[in-house]
Amino acid sequence: MRRTNIIICTIVLVSFALFWACSESFLEQTNTFQTTVDASFNKPEDVIGLINGIYDTYQNSDLLKKCIWYRANFGTHDFFNWGADVFWNNYEIPATFGGITVFWNQSYIGIARANSAFPVIDNALEKGILSQELADRLKGEAYFLRGMTYYYLAASFGGVPLELSPYTDGLTPRASRDSVFMQVVEDMRMAETLLLSKVDLPDADLGRATKGAAYAYEGAALMWLKDYAGALAVFNNPEFNNYSLLSNFADVHEYDNQNNDESLFEIQFAVPDGGTQDWGGSWNPPGGEIAWIDSFSWPEEITQQGYDYGNPALWLSYQDGDLRKLLTIVGPGDSLVSPGIVSELGGIQGYIPVAEGYAAGDPKYTSDEGNILNTVGTVTRPWYGNDGGRTGYFCAKKWRDYNLTGNYGPQKIFGDQNQIFMRYAEVLLSRAECKVRTGDIPGAMADLKLVRDRAWGGTAPDEMQDGANYDGTPADPITDPLQMVLSEYRHELTGEYSTFYLLCRAGTDEAIEFINTANGTVDGSYEPVPNPAPGPSNDGELHGLYNTSLTPNKTLLPIPQVAISLNPNLTQNPGY
Repeated sequence: MRRTNIIICTIVLVSFALFWACSESFLEQTNTFQTTVDASFNKPEDVIGLINGIYDTYQNSDLLKKCIWYRANFGTHDFFNWGADVFWNNYEIPATFGGITVFWNQSYIGIARANSAFPVIDNALEKGILSQELADRLKGEAYFLRGMTYYYLAASFGGVPLELSPYTDGLTPRASRDSVFMQVVEDMRMAETLLLSKVDLPDADLGRATKGAAYAYEGAALMWLKDYAGALAVFNNPEFNNYSLLSNFADVHEYDNQNNDESLFEIQFAVPDGGTQDWGGSWNPPGGEIAWIDSFSWPEEITQQGYDYGNPALWLSYQDGDLRKLLTIVGPGDSLVSPGIVSELGGIQGYIPVAEGYAAGDPKYTSDEGNILNTVGTVTRPWYGNDGGRTGYFCAKKWRDYNLTGNYGPQKIFGDQNQIFMRYAEVLLSRAECKVRTGDIPGAMADLKLVRDRAWGGTAPDEMQDGANYDGTPADPITDPLQMVLSEYRHELTGEYSTFYLLCRAGTDEAIEFINTANGTVDGSYEPVPNPAPGPSNDGELHGLYNTSLTPNKTLLPIPQVAISLNPNLTQNPGY
């Protein structure tokens, strides 16, 4: 079900908070807050607008794609970057990279808005502007959004400044990572007492934070703190009875199935009335809620861009019969299987560049049989891009928005697909890890079976293994329970917003071993073979592969240099 569009109100306080993290002049504040409250919040819509402004900080493509998505997927080497940001492929992200500056600034803008919201809500409640019910819900949303923001900051950068007041001199030093995650737990526990359950949320508010989302992030934060028993108790909360795995994995990411019963929290996007799917529609009123996030994963042969592409090692690693494979990564000769794309566009042949290229006789859009191409390149002519810099494999999870029909070219690649941050399958897999850690192996296997059975469309094989190793040789069965969980994190959630974070949460050593082993880089022994294809060999060359091993220092991002310049009390992470 599609949710009602969240409208952002332009109010004095939100504008006031806007420069909290990126303007030095803002750091010297005088306490005029109460007069601002009295002047600006005279009706419920004003306060709701303030809360909507916190959500709005996440409707930012640079934050979502170039920071959290990149980290979640380039960090695992399941996907690589092509273009200006190829340093992600070698774990050499510079402290001057604009993307992490946006991540940092947007995060603290949202935190400042949340901190400002608490006294506004209390004041509006006292004056009778808000009912107790609405005040509780809005305060719960502020706690949730602040906690979620600190979750991604701590998971990405380690310890960060903890700002919990509307006022700051901007010179707060970094708290420990554990302290930040403890704050996440505290915020989520506050949110749980105030938010509505998803089943009680009015249709008009679908997409807002709920109790279930708060419990999910509380449990995740407790796992970072290695409190697995505490996290397990959270994941066993009856609130999760309001969620379920969709019977068909393909339905989870379909455009027409957003905010579904498996989704706990997703960032909302929508083409507004009168808006268009181009730069004008994205930035000018009444636009601002569409993005280029998904189109970055499309091949250059279709979008003229294609800034991320897949690792054939991931394609190889799916066990035979796993239906998630072609809904996650597609390669030479593979057809799209997303129901929406296939039905609306007729598959790849429905894209304008393919139809026009075939009509012009371009071989890249012609099948080996001489017909219009309806696969991701061919086995003999993979889609490597014009410069041959990609692997020919692409993220199918982000190849979803058929609403882009007819909008092609560098300036017309925008879509309004929501971005799922947390879903029930991740909760089940996290619960399985907690059970492994606390000695309940049968319980862990039962949780894994729920996820794996759905992946096979019925009953998964009892034996778990990767389909093949990175070099194409047969993989051994996986027998260690923790490695089973890590493997399922990868095969269920890669291409979304969490895999690298979940592997690092399991432990730095575990993450490094898992990622390097999966990509053949243990002890620098990586010797890649030509990109695999389900048939005759390609040109025998290596395309778009990177052999850099992950090291402990590179499990954290650098603190943005601009943040250190503004706050000399910040220290840089080791190795940067």
